Amino acid sequence: MQAAKIAERILIAIPVVIGIGIIIFLIMRLTPGDPVDIMMGQAGHVSAREIELLTEQWHLNEPLHIQLGYFLRDLARGDLGTSFTKGRPVWDLIKGALPATLELALGAAIFALLLAIPIGVISAVKQNSFIDRASMTVAFFGICMPVFYLGIILMLVFSVKMGVLPTYGRISYEVMLHKVTGFYMLDSIITGNWAALGSTLKHLILPSITLGFPMAAIVARVMRSSMLEVLRNDYVVMARAKGLREFSVIVKHAMRNAMIPTVTVIGLEIGMLLGGNMIVETVFSWPGLGRLVVNSIFVRDYPLVQGVVMVYAFTFVAANLVVDILYTYINPKISI
Repeated sequence: MQAAKIAERILIAIPVVIGIGIIIFLIMRLTPGDPVDIMMGQAGHVSAREIELLTEQWHLNEPLHIQLGYFLRDLARGDLGTSFTKGRPVWDLIKGALPATLELALGAAIFALLLAIPIGVISAVKQNSFIDRASMTVAFFGICMPVFYLGIILMLVFSVKMGVLPTYGRISYEVMLHKVTGFYMLDSIITGNWAALGSTLKHLILPSITLGFPMAAIVARVMRSSMLEVLRNDYVVMARAKGLREFSVIVKHAMRNAMIPTVTVIGLEIGMLLGGNMIVETVFSWPGLGRLVVNSIFVRDYPLVQGVVMVYAFTFVAANLVVDILYTYINPKISI
């Protein structure tokens, strides 16, 4: 029964992803700027015939509904098209940049969760204390502060002033790494290249903190609110009355139920880590999907922008489905 409901949710999500693809298709076509003019302007002197041939090759001379038909036909085949500017299949370009984005998102998620959940729990247990007020003040700034500003501050402090962490890239140029999976940390461990592992970790710290800090702030505030509500419930009072240790009451009885709304936020924020990493990857020159799509927007590379947005849409849908499944394990009374 559970598997059938999961399959049903997946089938429902397919039209959502396709709808997002159609929307981004229309937005890109209605955005001022012609990709052929941009490319030919960069190439220098070109003839009108060359411009005409490129326009026909990319079907840009066709009516909008005909272009949409080509897009949906290719999408049904699993073909995201060929990049206008790079001349390579979009899926190949995405596969090349995806490991960097996933590695950064994983680092940001680990940083955020390790910081946010303990702070949220401690703030709730120590309500109205100095720790509570200080941590929630920092969380408030974390929510309000733009990530590009936070990234620049971290670079000024830890790179320019202290000189302990790098400001751009995934690994130092002088460090050689044999790429196996595209995930530099994993490749470093597989090949036993500890110098590469150390360099990768150093390059990952600042972008991960920058990307993960807003998530940590939101999760900490949600966790605190959930814990405050749960701590007032009768079963928690009863557990304390039975003489259970405070640690056991907090961890076994309160946290489990407080995690239900928190998991919802975590799932949405993890989707945001992948979809909202464009600014962070640009600031730190991180060669992932975010930087790839930003550069593609500037040159109106329609297929590449559409392909990356489709990946983002799929990520959000998958994250929400995983959250719904986790609900059933945290609280068996909840069904998908």
